[in-house]
Amino acid sequence: MRIYDIIMKKRDGYALDKEEIEFFVNGFTKGDIPDYQISALLMAIYFSGMNEEETLNLTMAMANSGDRLDLSGIKGIKVDKHSTGGVGDKTSLVLGPMVAALDVPVAKMSGRGLGHTGGTIDKLESIPGFSTVLPEQKFIDNVNKYKIALVGQTANLAPADKKLYALRDVTATVDNLSLIASSIMSKKLASGADAIVLDVKTGSGAFMKQEKDAIDLAREMVKIGNGAGKNTVAIVSDMNEPLGKSVGNALEVKEAIDTLNGNGPEDLLELSLVLGAHMLIAAGVTDDLETGINMLKQTINDGRAINKMREFIEAQGGDGEVVNNTELLPKASIIMDIIAEESGFVESINTQEIGIVSLTLGGGRETKDSKIDLSVGIVLKKKVGDRVEKGDTVATLYANDIEKLKAAKDRFERAYEFSKTPVKKQPLVKWIISKNGAKKY
Repeated sequence: MRIYDIIMKKRDGYALDKEEIEFFVNGFTKGDIPDYQISALLMAIYFSGMNEEETLNLTMAMANSGDRLDLSGIKGIKVDKHSTGGVGDKTSLVLGPMVAALDVPVAKMSGRGLGHTGGTIDKLESIPGFSTVLPEQKFIDNVNKYKIALVGQTANLAPADKKLYALRDVTATVDNLSLIASSIMSKKLASGADAIVLDVKTGSGAFMKQEKDAIDLAREMVKIGNGAGKNTVAIVSDMNEPLGKSVGNALEVKEAIDTLNGNGPEDLLELSLVLGAHMLIAAGVTDDLETGINMLKQTINDGRAINKMREFIEAQGGDGEVVNNTELLPKASIIMDIIAEESGFVESINTQEIGIVSLTLGGGRETKDSKIDLSVGIVLKKKVGDRVEKGDTVATLYANDIEKLKAAKDRFERAYEFSKTPVKKQPLVKWIISKNGAKKY
């Protein structure tokens, strides 16, 4: 078998078989096939597309290219949740303890953030003492004992995806549905879960800006997951404004704790409940969405969720007292309020710009080696649809560097648009995509 023939076959619009896909994925991962030939193949895929079978085979080849986490030692149905990423998205920190409090195992591997804000791992590391590195057996033992453990991804998880993505990034071949879907799902399948719940974002702060594109991506990933024998469902949710009110690592942990204590923002709670209820359905705890939501609400009302958060933190070396005293989290030295100069209504928020504000303050990474300032960020006081009076605080910026703060303030003020007339708020949860098709929420 020759890579030249595979490139030509795909260039001419033909489907690649399983063996051909495995040949180029394994050959590239091992370094036997040069970048320039894989670049040519990626461009051929970009223009010719991949059918359902090809996309599944590509996903499986990447999932099998390195370590695969064996979770068979964990009792019960393991359900993983994955988000395509958004500004202020801390749902894993909220739904994880709620779901675990209902005895459903949450065995999750998460990544670090690259870009606007930190990833789930970065957020957790703002908790004093918390370790995101556990030996595999300790990880399994923690899930069996406490029903929840959350660690960073191993370096050798789906290495083919890392290599292919790096090449896609510099060859203008990122934006292809099959390549995007297989990239995301290869890591999920390698992580060993029995079922997968996906949160696919759409809007100004999402990779998929258009709702139709987000639905198409959700469909593709659901097909892959179910094709690989994993019960998979996707939620399409709105990212035309940040999720919750806090953006920034320690600030988001505080907001997650507030939510588990029953004092969080409505949108963050709503999405966490919908995603968490689908995890309960996938785990066989209930077959009804409303029942699942009510079960999760009860864990907040009776204190089981926040107690589980404490237990989870302490099990991974962190200071569990943080659930009672969020002042223990890292704190910024400079605080600045953004004041409204006129009255009106918040018409829109450019979510991507808010993410860049967080990055400017030091809350994200420009490169993979960048060091994150865990204490900085933004707390939004006004969101889309809210009435604003002249002199009201629109947001509060948290910083440790006055020059970064000035640059962030300028950027923030360009992110908000105001209207003189009332503005209708868009629904947060838009679609539910399952193997049975797409249903409006």
